[in-house]
Amino acid sequence: MTISARRIVEIIEPEPVIEGAGVRLKRSIGTPTLDYLDPFLLFDDFTSGNPRDYEAGFPLHPHRGIETVTYVLKGEVQHRDTLGNAGSIGAGDIQWMTAGRGIMHEEMPQVRPGGIAGFQLWVNLPAKLKMTKPRYQDIRSGE
Repeated sequence: MTISARRIVEIIEPEPVIEGAGVRLKRSIGTPTLDYLDPFLLFDDFTSGNPRDYEAGFPLHPHRGIETVTYVLKGEVQHRDTLGNAGSIGAGDIQWMTAGRGIMHEEMPQVRPGGIAGFQLWVNLPAKLKMTKPRYQDIRSGE
């Protein structure tokens, strides 16, 4: 098998956005510049050392027909949803939520010394799974 180098065609800088109750993010997928990567719908970087950028969090809001994958590099994010799940993920942990036919949840970054860092990816579910039962799981860094 021969591996050949490929030329970089374009570098796209993430765009600053404000989501939730005022959280400042950097979005690279799901912008007018890059909106055609189905099944990847959105990719956000929520890294900040300034608590005002993230402390308002993402109060209760709905999702449907997608999966969200959140990976925390630094800090802590608390989660609660309408399935009765509640908990917290920290550095190295992953939150995997299948919204399926619909779920409401909140994600609240916690103010800690050193700030917060992480990213979230939204993945479009195939048509046959859009109405699947919603579920939530944490994957701990040690697993």
